[in-house]
Amino acid sequence: RPRARPAAGLTRLVSCSDRSFCIDVRQLQRRFRSLQRAVHPDRFGQRPPKEQYYSEQHSSLINKAYQTLLNPLSRGLYLLELSGVEPAQETDCDADSAFLMEIMEINEKLAEPKNEDIFEEIATLIKVKQEELTREVTAAFERDDLQEAKKLLAKMKYFANLEDKLKAKKIPL
Repeated sequence: RPRARPAAGLTRLVSCSDRSFCIDVRQLQRRFRSLQRAVHPDRFGQRPPKEQYYSEQHSSLINKAYQTLLNPLSRGLYLLELSGVEPAQETDCDADSAFLMEIMEINEKLAEPKNEDIFEEIATLIKVKQEELTREVTAAFERDDLQEAKKLLAKMKYFANLEDKLKAKKIPL
């Protein structure tokens, strides 16, 4: 029996439809908790070393599956990988000059001295953009337009990077 590619197991592991971008987050969380309870290393403390090892491996894999599928960006990139589509390179967004200008403007605002009002404004903008892109990616996957999904996920990555920069700014020194 041929072995499945390791990545192909993440969605099956947590009982999600194999190729669907649209998931029920509550169902995913319930399934994750149920699986973690079953294989958590604490339950295997008195078991033979081999069983302890398998428990740790499965617990780690379940965590990885959950984190990958919970986040729309990593879930989309994972689905592209399952379909054999290479993720976009940063240069793939270069053609969209309006988008790049928007990212540059936000970066410039983030570079300014700490200003809570600007940070709140940027946080709201990022949230709105990510929700908009998530809807567009969902539609692209539903019509099986993987190239469009790839472009949109590249844009989501830019906003995820901005989000990381914003979080770093908001940490009190």
